[in-house]
Amino acid sequence: MSQNLRQQIAANQAAARSLNRRSFLYSMGASLGSIALTGLDAMATSSPARPLALKKPHLSPKAKNCIFLMMEGGPSHIDTFDPKPALKGLHLQKFTRSGEAKSAMESGTRYYVQSPWASRQIGQSGAWMTEPWQHLAGVADDICFYRGCQVDSVNHPTAMFQVNTGNRFGGDPAMGSWVTYGLGSENQDLPGFIVLPELSYPQGGSPNWGNGYLPAHYQGTPLRPQGSPILDLKPTAGISPEHQRENLNLLSRFNHDHLEDHPWQDDLQARIENYELAFRMQIQVPGILNIDQEDDKTKELYGIGDDETEVFGRKLLLARRLVEKGVRFVQAYSGGWDSHDFLERAHGQRIRNIDKPIAGLIKDLKQRGLLDETLIVWCGEFGRSPDNGIRDGGAAYGRDHNSNAMTMWFAGGGVNAGHTVGATDELGAEAVDVVHNIRDVHVSLLSLLGLDDNKLTYFHAGRFKQMSQFGGQIIPELIA
Repeated sequence: MSQNLRQQIAANQAAARSLNRRSFLYSMGASLGSIALTGLDAMATSSPARPLALKKPHLSPKAKNCIFLMMEGGPSHIDTFDPKPALKGLHLQKFTRSGEAKSAMESGTRYYVQSPWASRQIGQSGAWMTEPWQHLAGVADDICFYRGCQVDSVNHPTAMFQVNTGNRFGGDPAMGSWVTYGLGSENQDLPGFIVLPELSYPQGGSPNWGNGYLPAHYQGTPLRPQGSPILDLKPTAGISPEHQRENLNLLSRFNHDHLEDHPWQDDLQARIENYELAFRMQIQVPGILNIDQEDDKTKELYGIGDDETEVFGRKLLLARRLVEKGVRFVQAYSGGWDSHDFLERAHGQRIRNIDKPIAGLIKDLKQRGLLDETLIVWCGEFGRSPDNGIRDGGAAYGRDHNSNAMTMWFAGGGVNAGHTVGATDELGAEAVDVVHNIRDVHVSLLSLLGLDDNKLTYFHAGRFKQMSQFGGQIIPELIA
């Protein structure tokens, strides 16, 4: 037994002796083995005075920050960045699929669906994009497209959880939580992980950016898309900063007294620190969230002022301002991609909503010298099928869910820009080249940020846990 472990066990025993009678009786059920594991837990998860203080990366990082663009609903790779001309000759041809299927939507009478749009190759890289992508085409050579990704579920909530947390059953820390746990944040007056959701939360809700079993400091902080981004951001009228400081000092004393009697409750310490962070945020946040400070040229770059692009444009301009201020991980959501019907109308609208803002983000980061240190990720929770089911007795052109093929892309932060990695089969039904589960994508993204998935662990429920669940491999083709 190591000296550190002996000291930790002694500290735990001393803490147990200081508990009140009820807490002491409760602790009598603990064996020496469980106390030892508690010691290991504390050793593995000990944090500096400020949980978000900067930590040394495991690897030499290629990126400092991440902006994760989550297209909720499952965008079609076939109608965005992985065109399949073979579907033209099969359009509306019916067939019956039998045998094992991941869901009822994959079986029964089906019909093939061609894309409503033509595609063309863009830039020196020759990247494929469908016609609706007018602005992103201008930055195609800054992007690495990956066509070989697969997930394990065709259900929205479980697939969302897997892409966001690595665990399709939910309850695990989100990627942003792991990153801030591993690296800390450069700005101690702001949360390290901020989420920009839609008005309605994605399927699965807030666990998509939850801290899971990590301490509460590492959970994502969502900013409300309407009204005040954070409730109670401004102090009550008539309350001066000095008065508020006195109130926090008094509250902190009460909370610390409570913490001494309940030392095993990590959420109490997190609550104390969150009160302090909230106080500091009242000074920092209003200025950062006020994008009206930006000049007209920058606003136009993001599509602000245009009804179609205003909402997502504001999100991405805010994302740039947040990483510029030292926020480690920002996730922005775009919903409405679940196009089982009326594919041309639904996907067409979604692309128009995000095309200019995303291109603007890449251009803006590049001209500010921030693209090399900012990793941008674009993906949904799965891809779409080359066929569709007969719905309500008719054929409305759309696509079902597809976990075996999806396109993701990356920009900045050390990725292999100007390349398309991997491939799907002739119809886009399944990845066939450079095929990897989403866990390997997670391992690769963590590596770009300077984190080794095998070293980024947390002791919980009797074992050391990691984002990949049981290990994964870096996808070298994605990295420059």
